[in-house]
Amino acid sequence: MTSPLALLGGTPAVANSGPHFTWPPIDDITRAKVLAQLDSAVSVPGRSGIVADLEDALQDYFGARHAITTSSGTAALHASYWAARIQPGNEVIVPAWTFHATASPLFHLGAAPILCETLPAGNIDPARVAELITPRTRAIMVTHLWGKPADMTGLTALAKDCDLDLLEDGSHAHGASHGGQKVGTFGLAGAFSLNGPKPLSGGEGGFVLTDDDDTYYRILTFAHYNKRARKEIPQGHPLARYAVTGAGLKLRIHPLAAALAHDQLTRLDAYLAGREEIAAYLTRELSQVPALEVTPVPEGVKSSWYALTATYQPDQLGGLPTDRFHEALVAEGATEFDLPGSTRPLNQLPLYQHPSHPSYLFPGYPNTHSRCRPGDFPIAEKAHTHTIKLPVWHREQDLDLAEQYVSAARKVSEHHKELL
Repeated sequence: MTSPLALLGGTPAVANSGPHFTWPPIDDITRAKVLAQLDSAVSVPGRSGIVADLEDALQDYFGARHAITTSSGTAALHASYWAARIQPGNEVIVPAWTFHATASPLFHLGAAPILCETLPAGNIDPARVAELITPRTRAIMVTHLWGKPADMTGLTALAKDCDLDLLEDGSHAHGASHGGQKVGTFGLAGAFSLNGPKPLSGGEGGFVLTDDDDTYYRILTFAHYNKRARKEIPQGHPLARYAVTGAGLKLRIHPLAAALAHDQLTRLDAYLAGREEIAAYLTRELSQVPALEVTPVPEGVKSSWYALTATYQPDQLGGLPTDRFHEALVAEGATEFDLPGSTRPLNQLPLYQHPSHPSYLFPGYPNTHSRCRPGDFPIAEKAHTHTIKLPVWHREQDLDLAEQYVSAARKVSEHHKELL
C-alpha cells in the first residue's frame, strides 16, 4: 500500500528545507550596533553606557521605576527571590508546569517550592493557590507560560488579601499584557530572560523590574557589587556597608548581549504585531484540524506568542499516540512542530523529587513533604503530554510557510489510519 504521508514514502507537505524559524532577527543595523559596542567596551561595571541605555529603555517600555539587568533569566529569578527576603524554611507557591529555573533558585535559599496545579493551558490555577497557603508561605510566583498572561486579576487580589509578595516570571512574555498592563509589573518584582529564542533576545542575559526602591537596592546587592552598588545604594541604607562585596556574587549582563537586546527592544512591538496576525491565522486554521484544539486568547489579554500551543486529542484519531502524530508532522517537513521538553511538570524532575539526596545536590535540605511524585498534578501532566507547540513567525512573507504547516497538520490528521 502506498500513502501520501511523507513518513510512509509520500511527498512532504512543506516544500522549503529548514530551519524555518530563527531568532532573533539580525540585520546590518543590528550587526553595526554590536560591533560598535565591541569597539566601545566589553566590560561595563557600573550603570553606564549600553547597560544604562538598555535599563532606561526597559523602564520606559514597561513603565517600571527600576530595571536591573542580569547575566541570565535564572539569575534574575534568583535575585528576585533574594530581594523578596525568601529565607530558609519559607514556602513559595509556584506553578507545577513551568521551566525548572522558575523555582530552582529556591533550593539555594533553603526555601521550599510548593507546586500548584495548573489550568489545562499551563498557567497556574488561582483557585488552587489559596488551598496551599500556610503560615510558612512567603510569596506566589507566577509564570506566563508560552507568552500567555496568567489570571493576574485573581492572583493580585489573592496576594494582597493574604499579605504575600507576588512575583512574576515573564521569560516567555515580553510585551504581553493583561487588562492593558504589561506582565512583569503586577507584583513586587518581575524577572525576565533574554535567552536566544525569547521574544526579546540578547542571546543571553536577563533583567528584573520593580517599582520598590528597597527591592531595587537588594537586587543590586545580590547581582552587582562594588562600583555600581557603591554609587546607587544610599549611604543611610542598611545594605550600604556591603556595597563593595555585595552578597558575594557577580551576575552582570555582558555588554554585547545588552547591545543586541537594546537593538531588539526598538523592534519588539513590530515583532509582536506581526506575530499576532500569524497567530490569529494559525489559531483559526489549526482549530479546524481534527484532533487539534487551540485555546483562544481571552478578551483583554495580549500574548507575546513565544509559542502557539495546540492540545492533541488522540481519541479523535483512533488513539494515535502524540509522539507518532508529531513524528509524522516532522516527516512532512514541518520541522518546527515540537513537543515540550525541559518546560514540563516539575514533579517529574529529579531535582524536585529528591533535592536532598545524600551526597548529591543539596544534602541536608529539609524534607518539605511537598507533592513531587509523578501523578500528583494530573491536569498539568496530561496537558504537557498532549501539547504540540509551534514558534510564531512575525513577517508577512512567512504566512505562506504557516499555510504549509497547516496543510501538513491537516494531511497527517486526514491520513491518520495509515499510521495506526
